[in-house]
This record gives sequence, structure tokens and C-alpha cells, in this order.
Amino acid sequence: MQLNQITLPALDVEAARDFYIKLGFTLIVDGNLYVRLQAPKSGTTLSMQKVEYLPQGPCPKIYLECQSAAALDQQVKAFEAKGIAFDTLPTDQSWLWREAWLCDPAGNKVCLYYAGENRLNPPWRVE
Repeated sequence: MQLNQITLPALDVEAARDFYIKLGFTLIVDGNLYVRLQAPKSGTTLSMQKVEYLPQGPCPKIYLECQSAAALDQQVKAFEAKGIAFDTLPTDQSWLWREAWLCDPAGNKVCLYYAGENRLNPPWRVE
């Protein structure tokens, strides 16, 4: 199996669409109630579906992997230059990932990260 599609709720589909286009996603379907975008350098697609209200409780988290720690830092600077605000700038975490966090217009959390070999093979991996 391969992860192909993720659909997230959005109160304002147009704002969500514009946000993900700024992040480098390619628009595939553009409607008033539903949009679909293709992730950069990937066949995975992300959809936003209009809802009347957002679900309560924990929100979805989207992880966008960068090819190196330096690439992550450069990408954050490039997005900031486009007016995208980050909640957390690139930070080395105890789980050996470097992460920067922001939210999309619907409140979904987005993480730009670099983990290298530790993404699939952390020192504590179950064998």
C-alpha cells in the first residue's frame, strides 16, 4: 500500500487552497466546497473539504519532509519571505528530528521537518 490522499476540514476552502499553494503544492481540483492539491515532489494529494464547523478535539497534523537540516532552514526563510508565519522556528528535538511548526487557515498543524535516517530507523526502533 501507498498513502495517496488526505482530506482535511476547512471553514474557508479558498484560504486553505491559497495557503497550500504558497507552500508549493500544485492545484488539481478547484471548487467552492472542495479543493485538491498535489504535494511537492510527491504523488500524494491533499484535499480541503468545506465544513460548517470544525471538529472539536485534537486537530490533524501534516508533516512535510525536507532533504536536510539546511534545506529546512532555507525553506522556512523562504516561506517567511512570502508572509507565512511560524509558531515554532526550526528546533532540534529530543527524538532526533529538526522541526518547524505552523498552522493552516483551518487550524490544522503543519510541520516542516528533517529527520534523515532517524525517520525510519531511530536508535529505539523495534526490531
